[in-house]
Amino acid sequence: MTSGSGSETTHVRAEIARQPEAWTRAADLAADAAGLLPRPGESVAVLGCGTSWFMAGAYAASREQAGQGRTDAFAASAFPIDRDYDRVVAISRSGTTTEVTRAIEATRAPTLAITAVAGTPVCEVASDALVLDFADEESVVQTVYATTTLTLLRASLGIAPTPSIDQASEVLAGDHHLAPALLETGQISFLGSGWAYGLAQEAALKLREAAQLWTEAYLQMEYRHGPVSVAEPGRTVWVFGRPVEGLLEDIGVTGATLVDDDLDPLADLVRGQLLAADRAEMVGLDPDHPRHLSRSVVLTDP
Repeated sequence: MTSGSGSETTHVRAEIARQPEAWTRAADLAADAAGLLPRPGESVAVLGCGTSWFMAGAYAASREQAGQGRTDAFAASAFPIDRDYDRVVAISRSGTTTEVTRAIEATRAPTLAITAVAGTPVCEVASDALVLDFADEESVVQTVYATTTLTLLRASLGIAPTPSIDQASEVLAGDHHLAPALLETGQISFLGSGWAYGLAQEAALKLREAAQLWTEAYLQMEYRHGPVSVAEPGRTVWVFGRPVEGLLEDIGVTGATLVDDDLDPLADLVRGQLLAADRAEMVGLDPDHPRHLSRSVVLTDP
Protein backbone atom coordinates (compact mmCIF):
# COMPACT_ATOMS: atom_id res chain seq x y z
CA MET A 1 0.00 0.00 0.00
CA THR A 2 1.32 3.45 -0.88
CA SER A 3 0.89 6.02 1.89
CA GLY A 4 -1.33 8.78 0.62
CA SER A 5 -3.25 6.57 -1.80
CA GLY A 6 -6.92 7.09 -2.47
CA SER A 7 -9.14 10.08 -3.07
CA GLU A 8 -7.97 13.64 -2.52
CA THR A 9 -11.48 15.05 -2.12
CA THR A 10 -11.85 14.94 1.66
CA HIS A 11 -10.92 17.75 4.00
CA VAL A 12 -8.93 15.37 6.19
CA ARG A 13 -6.62 14.41 3.33
CA ALA A 14 -5.87 18.06 2.58
CA GLU A 15 -5.25 18.70 6.27
CA ILE A 16 -2.94 15.70 6.59
CA ALA A 17 -0.98 16.95 3.57
CA ARG A 18 -0.33 20.43 4.95
CA GLN A 19 1.19 19.28 8.23
CA PRO A 20 4.89 19.74 7.33
CA GLU A 21 4.25 23.35 6.28
CA ALA A 22 2.23 24.04 9.44
CA TRP A 23 4.92 22.45 11.63
CA THR A 24 7.55 24.70 10.08
CA ARG A 25 5.42 27.75 10.81
CA ALA A 26 4.77 26.59 14.38
CA ALA A 27 8.47 26.09 15.07
CA ASP A 28 9.15 29.62 13.84
CA LEU A 29 6.38 30.93 16.11
CA ALA A 30 7.74 29.24 19.23
CA ALA A 31 10.34 31.94 19.91
CA ASP A 32 7.79 34.75 19.60
CA ALA A 33 5.40 32.89 21.92
CA ALA A 34 8.04 32.18 24.57
CA GLY A 35 6.60 34.74 26.98
CA LEU A 36 3.30 32.86 27.09
CA LEU A 37 4.67 29.32 27.33
CA PRO A 38 5.85 27.47 30.46
CA ARG A 39 9.23 28.51 31.79
CA PRO A 40 11.99 26.10 32.84
CA GLY A 41 11.49 24.92 36.41
CA GLU A 42 7.76 25.64 36.58
CA SER A 43 5.34 22.89 37.55
CA VAL A 44 2.84 22.59 34.73
CA ALA A 45 -0.47 20.85 34.09
CA VAL A 46 -1.53 20.31 30.47
CA LEU A 47 -5.22 19.71 29.72
CA GLY A 48 -7.20 18.52 26.74
CA CYS A 49 -9.93 16.19 25.57
CA GLY A 50 -9.56 13.35 23.08
CA THR A 51 -6.80 14.11 20.60
CA SER A 52 -5.78 17.22 22.56
CA TRP A 53 -5.31 15.09 25.67
CA PHE A 54 -2.96 12.78 23.79
CA MET A 55 -0.96 15.79 22.55
CA ALA A 56 -0.85 17.02 26.15
CA GLY A 57 0.64 13.69 27.20
CA ALA A 58 3.26 13.81 24.44
CA TYR A 59 4.28 17.33 25.45
CA ALA A 60 4.36 16.47 29.16
CA ALA A 61 6.70 13.54 28.51
CA SER A 62 8.88 15.71 26.25
CA ARG A 63 9.13 18.52 28.81
CA GLU A 64 10.09 16.22 31.66
CA GLN A 65 12.60 14.40 29.45
CA ALA A 66 14.10 17.80 28.62
CA GLY A 67 14.58 18.48 32.33
CA GLN A 68 12.30 21.54 32.34
CA GLY A 69 10.19 20.60 35.33
CA ARG A 70 7.28 18.53 36.57
CA THR A 71 4.64 18.28 33.86
CA ASP A 72 1.37 16.38 34.26
CA ALA A 73 -1.19 15.74 31.53
CA PHE A 74 -4.89 15.33 32.30
CA ALA A 75 -8.12 14.80 30.48
CA ALA A 76 -9.82 18.11 31.26
CA SER A 77 -12.73 16.35 32.95
CA ALA A 78 -10.30 14.68 35.38
CA PHE A 79 -8.17 17.73 36.25
CA PRO A 80 -7.50 17.77 40.04
CA ILE A 81 -8.48 21.35 40.77
CA ASP A 82 -7.08 21.25 44.32
CA ARG A 83 -3.56 20.46 43.10
CA ASP A 84 -1.19 23.42 42.86
CA TYR A 85 0.65 24.21 39.62
CA ASP A 86 2.66 27.21 38.54
CA ARG A 87 0.95 27.21 35.15
CA VAL A 88 -1.79 25.40 33.26
CA VAL A 89 -1.80 24.87 29.50
CA ALA A 90 -5.17 24.04 27.94
CA ILE A 91 -5.36 22.65 24.39
CA SER A 92 -8.66 22.97 22.52
CA ARG A 93 -8.98 23.20 18.74
CA SER A 94 -12.46 24.71 18.75
CA GLY A 95 -12.09 26.69 21.95
CA THR A 96 -15.62 25.65 22.90
CA THR A 97 -15.09 22.34 24.74
CA THR A 98 -17.03 22.57 27.98
CA GLU A 99 -14.73 20.37 30.10
CA VAL A 100 -11.75 22.55 29.19
CA THR A 101 -13.58 25.77 30.00
CA ARG A 102 -14.69 24.40 33.37
CA ALA A 103 -11.18 23.23 34.27
CA ILE A 104 -9.71 26.64 33.48
CA GLU A 105 -12.36 28.37 35.55
CA ALA A 106 -11.64 26.07 38.50
CA THR A 107 -7.86 26.45 38.64
CA ARG A 108 -6.04 29.15 40.57
CA ALA A 109 -2.98 29.03 38.32
CA PRO A 110 -2.35 31.30 35.33
CA THR A 111 -3.65 29.53 32.24
CA LEU A 112 -2.61 29.55 28.61
CA ALA A 113 -5.21 28.39 26.08
CA ILE A 114 -3.89 27.08 22.76
CA THR A 115 -6.65 27.00 20.19
CA ALA A 116 -7.38 27.44 16.50
CA VAL A 117 -10.18 29.98 16.94
CA ALA A 118 -10.00 33.39 18.61
CA GLY A 119 -12.74 34.84 20.80
CA THR A 120 -14.08 31.51 22.01
CA PRO A 121 -15.16 30.57 25.56
CA VAL A 122 -11.81 28.88 26.32
CA CYS A 123 -9.95 32.03 25.27
CA GLU A 124 -12.24 34.22 27.36
CA VAL A 125 -11.65 32.36 30.63
CA ALA A 126 -7.89 31.78 30.18
CA SER A 127 -5.25 34.24 31.35
CA ASP A 128 -3.66 34.19 27.89
CA ALA A 129 -4.44 32.67 24.52
CA LEU A 130 -2.28 31.48 21.65
CA VAL A 131 -4.34 31.17 18.47
CA LEU A 132 -3.01 28.86 15.74
CA ASP A 133 -5.64 29.84 13.18
CA PHE A 134 -3.39 28.73 10.32
CA ALA A 135 -3.82 25.15 11.61
CA ASP A 136 -7.61 25.16 11.89
CA GLU A 137 -9.52 22.35 10.20
CA GLU A 138 -12.78 21.59 8.40
CA SER A 139 -12.80 17.87 9.22
CA VAL A 140 -14.20 16.65 12.52
CA VAL A 141 -11.18 14.32 12.69
CA GLN A 142 -8.19 16.25 14.05
CA THR A 143 -4.83 16.05 12.32
CA VAL A 144 -2.95 19.25 11.48
CA TYR A 145 -4.11 21.33 14.47
CA ALA A 146 -3.07 18.73 17.02
CA THR A 147 0.33 17.94 15.54
CA THR A 148 1.06 21.63 14.95
CA THR A 149 0.32 22.43 18.59
CA LEU A 150 2.62 19.62 19.70
CA THR A 151 5.36 20.79 17.35
CA LEU A 152 5.18 24.32 18.76
CA LEU A 153 5.31 23.07 22.34
CA ARG A 154 8.25 20.76 21.63
CA ALA A 155 10.06 23.51 19.74
CA SER A 156 9.71 25.69 22.84
CA LEU A 157 11.78 23.03 24.63
CA GLY A 158 14.55 23.35 22.07
CA ILE A 159 13.54 20.18 20.19
CA ALA A 160 14.11 20.79 16.49
CA PRO A 161 11.21 19.62 14.29
CA THR A 162 13.41 19.00 11.25
CA PRO A 163 13.43 15.16 11.44
CA SER A 164 9.65 15.09 11.81
CA ILE A 165 9.12 17.53 8.94
CA ASP A 166 11.56 15.80 6.58
CA GLN A 167 10.24 12.30 7.20
CA ALA A 168 6.58 13.35 7.13
CA SER A 169 7.24 15.00 3.77
CA GLU A 170 8.71 11.71 2.56
CA VAL A 171 5.64 9.81 3.77
CA LEU A 172 3.35 12.24 1.97
CA ALA A 173 5.46 11.85 -1.17
CA GLY A 174 4.81 8.10 -1.11
CA ASP A 175 7.90 6.81 0.71
CA HIS A 176 7.94 4.50 3.74
CA HIS A 177 5.14 2.34 2.31
CA LEU A 178 2.91 0.24 4.51
CA ALA A 179 2.17 -3.34 3.48
CA PRO A 180 -1.08 -3.59 1.45
CA ALA A 181 -2.33 -6.17 3.97
CA LEU A 182 -2.77 -3.41 6.55
CA LEU A 183 -5.89 -2.23 4.73
CA GLU A 184 -7.44 -5.60 5.54
CA THR A 185 -6.09 -6.11 9.07
CA GLY A 186 -8.66 -7.04 11.68
CA GLN A 187 -7.08 -5.20 14.61
CA ILE A 188 -4.11 -2.93 15.40
CA SER A 189 -2.30 -2.45 18.71
CA PHE A 190 -0.17 0.71 18.72
CA LEU A 191 2.77 0.74 21.14
CA GLY A 192 4.90 3.66 22.29
CA SER A 193 7.01 4.94 25.14
CA GLY A 194 7.93 8.41 26.35
CA TRP A 195 6.45 11.12 24.17
CA ALA A 196 5.67 8.54 21.47
CA TYR A 197 3.04 6.92 23.69
CA GLY A 198 0.72 9.89 23.20
CA LEU A 199 1.20 9.55 19.45
CA ALA A 200 0.44 5.82 19.62
CA GLN A 201 -2.79 6.68 21.45
CA GLU A 202 -3.61 9.24 18.79
CA ALA A 203 -2.94 6.83 15.91
CA ALA A 204 -5.30 4.32 17.50
CA LEU A 205 -7.96 7.00 17.91
CA LYS A 206 -7.70 8.04 14.24
CA LEU A 207 -8.41 4.49 13.05
CA ARG A 208 -11.30 4.13 15.48
CA GLU A 209 -12.86 7.48 14.58
CA ALA A 210 -12.47 7.49 10.82
CA ALA A 211 -12.59 3.79 9.98
CA GLN A 212 -14.36 2.14 12.94
CA LEU A 213 -11.46 -0.29 13.25
CA TRP A 214 -10.70 -2.14 16.49
CA THR A 215 -7.52 -0.47 17.76
CA GLU A 216 -5.77 -0.21 21.10
CA ALA A 217 -2.70 1.63 22.42
CA TYR A 218 -0.27 0.64 25.14
CA LEU A 219 3.07 1.54 26.61
CA GLN A 220 5.65 -0.76 25.09
CA MET A 221 6.63 -2.31 28.40
CA GLU A 222 2.98 -2.84 29.38
CA TYR A 223 2.04 -4.66 26.20
CA ARG A 224 3.43 -7.98 27.42
CA HIS A 225 1.39 -7.72 30.63
CA GLY A 226 -1.79 -9.04 29.02
CA PRO A 227 -2.59 -7.19 25.77
CA VAL A 228 -0.20 -9.34 23.72
CA SER A 229 -2.74 -12.14 24.13
CA VAL A 230 -4.90 -10.71 21.31
CA ALA A 231 -2.02 -10.77 18.79
CA GLU A 232 -2.42 -13.38 16.06
CA PRO A 233 -2.22 -13.75 12.27
CA GLY A 234 -4.49 -11.22 10.58
CA ARG A 235 -3.91 -8.63 13.30
CA THR A 236 -1.18 -5.97 13.57
CA VAL A 237 1.21 -4.56 16.16
CA TRP A 238 2.63 -1.14 15.27
CA VAL A 239 5.59 0.18 17.28
CA PHE A 240 6.14 3.94 17.54
CA GLY A 241 9.75 4.89 18.30
CA ARG A 242 12.64 2.63 19.19
CA PRO A 243 11.41 -0.77 20.46
CA VAL A 244 12.52 -1.91 23.91
CA GLU A 245 14.74 -4.97 24.14
CA GLY A 246 12.98 -8.26 23.42
CA LEU A 247 9.68 -6.68 22.30
CA LEU A 248 9.99 -7.51 18.60
CA GLU A 249 10.89 -11.11 19.34
CA ASP A 250 7.85 -11.49 21.58
CA ILE A 251 5.60 -10.05 18.90
CA GLY A 252 7.19 -12.21 16.22
CA VAL A 253 6.10 -15.49 17.77
CA THR A 254 2.44 -14.40 17.77
CA GLY A 255 2.15 -14.37 13.97
CA ALA A 256 0.77 -10.83 13.99
CA THR A 257 1.93 -8.38 11.31
CA LEU A 258 4.65 -6.10 12.73
CA VAL A 259 5.16 -2.46 11.74
CA ASP A 260 8.49 -1.17 13.02
CA ASP A 261 10.27 1.12 10.55
CA ASP A 262 12.40 3.34 12.81
CA LEU A 263 10.53 6.43 11.65
CA ASP A 264 10.29 9.62 13.67
CA PRO A 265 7.10 9.07 15.74
CA LEU A 266 5.36 12.19 14.41
CA ALA A 267 6.04 11.13 10.83
CA ASP A 268 4.80 7.65 11.72
CA LEU A 269 1.58 9.23 12.98
CA VAL A 270 1.11 10.72 9.51
CA ARG A 271 1.19 7.16 8.12
CA GLY A 272 -1.48 6.21 10.63
CA GLN A 273 -3.63 9.19 9.60
CA LEU A 274 -3.34 8.20 5.94
CA LEU A 275 -4.20 4.61 6.73
CA ALA A 276 -7.30 5.82 8.60
CA ALA A 277 -8.44 7.79 5.55
CA ASP A 278 -7.68 4.89 3.19
CA ARG A 279 -9.47 2.35 5.35
CA ALA A 280 -12.50 4.60 5.83
CA GLU A 281 -12.91 5.11 2.11
CA MET A 282 -12.37 1.41 1.40
CA VAL A 283 -15.33 0.47 3.62
CA GLY A 284 -17.53 3.33 2.41
CA LEU A 285 -17.19 5.71 5.36
CA ASP A 286 -16.73 9.49 5.31
CA PRO A 287 -13.50 10.20 7.21
CA ASP A 288 -14.47 13.87 7.60
CA HIS A 289 -17.64 13.03 9.53
CA PRO A 290 -17.28 10.00 11.83
CA ARG A 291 -20.56 8.72 13.24
CA HIS A 292 -21.73 10.09 16.59
CA LEU A 293 -18.97 12.76 16.62
CA SER A 294 -18.98 16.53 16.28
CA ARG A 295 -16.24 19.13 16.09
CA SER A 296 -16.63 19.98 19.77
CA VAL A 297 -18.41 18.61 22.83
CA VAL A 298 -20.46 21.39 24.38
CA LEU A 299 -22.33 20.38 27.52
CA THR A 300 -25.40 21.96 29.05
CA ASP A 301 -24.71 23.61 32.39
CA PRO A 302 -26.11 21.55 35.27
